[in-house]
Amino acid sequence: MSDRNSTQKNWKSWHHLLHKEILSNKKLIPKGANILISVSGGQDSMALLNLINDLKIQYNWSISVWHGDHQWHDKSSIYALELKSYCEKKNISFYSDRADKDNISSEEKARDWRYKKLSNRAKNLLIEKQQNNFYLLTGHTNTDNAETFILNLARGSNYSGLSNIASKRLLENQIFLIRPILIFSREDTKQFCDSMNIPVWEDPTNSDLKIKRNLVRQKIIPTLESIYPGCSERINNFSQKMSSYNDERNDLTELAYLYCKDKQGIKRNLLNNMCLEARCTILNRFLREICTKQMSSKNLSYLANSIFEKNKGQIDLPADFKINWNENYINCEKF
Repeated sequence: MSDRNSTQKNWKSWHHLLHKEILSNKKLIPKGANILISVSGGQDSMALLNLINDLKIQYNWSISVWHGDHQWHDKSSIYALELKSYCEKKNISFYSDRADKDNISSEEKARDWRYKKLSNRAKNLLIEKQQNNFYLLTGHTNTDNAETFILNLARGSNYSGLSNIASKRLLENQIFLIRPILIFSREDTKQFCDSMNIPVWEDPTNSDLKIKRNLVRQKIIPTLESIYPGCSERINNFSQKMSSYNDERNDLTELAYLYCKDKQGIKRNLLNNMCLEARCTILNRFLREICTKQMSSKNLSYLANSIFEKNKGQIDLPADFKINWNENYINCEKF
């Protein structure tokens, strides 16, 4: 029996759903792609690894695995070796990096470290394989999306922060970040691993409720689900709607920005005819062209009100920039 027929014989409904998703979005992971999968050893990344490995013959993919050892618990090195052995038995190239746990003392630092190491590995493989593009895959599910929405909402995020996690984005030149199993929930990946007898190396730090995401995952979402069953799916659906809304908002912002701007700057009278929120949005779009560091919503409101109330003025911005305006125009320059 051929490898293709053998793989299809072992297909479950999860294989079919992912296969259908990839077929419907041919740019997500193209045929013949070089893929590097970030695998922690948990159920989501192990489900991703096995789904992609089972589908690779259909799409002529070349796949490798990268594992980041955070050194956050005593068995982390053992887990890394066991995961390496698992990949080698499946003839999958395995790469890993070990962190200095003192340098990744927070969720944000650990995430930044992972993406940096993952990107560096992809760059090396790009050169080695002499390919044009590389695709980094992570095991984010729609449950992660609901958790992220709650965290961002609680910290006071803007519209873009309430949008769903993107399934594909350009991480840097020639390297794409792909999240192909956003169509599944964490319960789906658990059922898949159980059904296929896939081993899982669960990080014990996932039970640490001092980590904000763990608290949301283990306490807040289950509590909400007990009050309103199915709320995670509804949160995820709303987050997707917010993405569409945010895309629409960005397009309309661009049109309004072009309407207000000419060679001399932003036309003050046109800007001041808009509501405060619209003025802040246009000014933020204007400043993004010059200043890489974004202003807070509070500072943008102060700036917009100052421009509205005073016919002439100047305000210093981060990175040695300043915005100035007169009765007719608004401009930004470095000093």
